[in-house]
Amino acid sequence: MSTQLSSAKKKITTRTVVDMKQKGEKISMLTAYDFTMAKLIDQAGIDIILVGDSASNVMAGHETTLPITLDQMIYHTQCVVRGVDRALVVADMPFMAYQVTAKEALMNAGRIMKETGAHCVKLEGGKPIAETIRKIVDAGIPVMGHLGLTPQSIYKFGTYKVRAQEEEEAEQLVIDAQLLQKAGCFAIVLEKIPASLAQKVTESLDIPTIGIGAGVGCDGQVLVMHDLLGLNRDFNPRFVRRYADLHTAIDNAVSAYISDVKAMNFPSADEQYE
Repeated sequence: MSTQLSSAKKKITTRTVVDMKQKGEKISMLTAYDFTMAKLIDQAGIDIILVGDSASNVMAGHETTLPITLDQMIYHTQCVVRGVDRALVVADMPFMAYQVTAKEALMNAGRIMKETGAHCVKLEGGKPIAETIRKIVDAGIPVMGHLGLTPQSIYKFGTYKVRAQEEEEAEQLVIDAQLLQKAGCFAIVLEKIPASLAQKVTESLDIPTIGIGAGVGCDGQVLVMHDLLGLNRDFNPRFVRRYADLHTAIDNAVSAYISDVKAMNFPSADEQYE
């Protein structure tokens, strides 16, 4: 029992994640943006916590991920890292933090690592940023890639529809995955692409793939925590499975609290001081 417990608590590293692929063990990944949630899912045994630029949507209420700044991502990552003992913490590099020059990208990645305690960073894109990724990796900073639907490019795509359904885009995605592996990425997120293509990419790589809307053939899966917990009723893509309905639970709890306050049922005699 003690051996199993110590094994369960062993810290997850980038090497651990690559080894999990080789062993055929699936990788679990969820987003978190604050100390409390990070602590809860870390204690539950999640393998990877992504401090996603999706904080722009679910925490700040923006329509896209573009508005969130590097400083804001650093803040959210600092909060998450304080709550984590075991999981690998990945920090998204936000829009325009890495697209201008490789030097600027390296400096920004370095800021994230130094100021937050995160274990690695994640960048969106293929061939155009492969050399940038190589420079970041060469500096000692692990990088997770991201292909398929890349939300930071939403205005270029003009839609959140499934990517790489056409042959040309699918072929480029396969090439990009190989380029990211050669550039030094330890893993790649595949978002909203056909399941057959995701499986093909997964089988062609030595590094693991983490899918979101990319089918069961990936080496792991990721969801946004707010979607998994049923906090957001307005977002209903096919790939989301709601494991709880906290929207209803919170609504019921707040309604009951309001009712008790109005009726002077809260606080009770046991909930006040003499």
